[in-house]
Amino acid sequence: MQQDKHPDYRPVVFRDRGAGYAFLTRSTATSDQTIVWDDGETYPVVEVEISSESHPFYTGKARTVDSEGRVARFERRYGAGEGQDTGEAG
Repeated sequence: MQQDKHPDYRPVVFRDRGAGYAFLTRSTATSDQTIVWDDGETYPVVEVEISSESHPFYTGKARTVDSEGRVARFERRYGAGEGQDTGEAG
């Protein structure tokens, strides 16, 4: 590995703004802000909009889609099969 070609890989704290959750990991991300972590050390902190603590997929709080309501709304708007060939012989 050539020196001075790769960014500095060091401990960084990522903080989720919405959930108030923070975690310490290693990264090449940079920040002017710092935070004193639980171990007493000072680390750069990177603010993020979403993390596993606030993402609907990981929290199980995903919004359910009302598919039946969408179908009914479509049929109301465009008609429920009026004058359409159903493909049945007879």
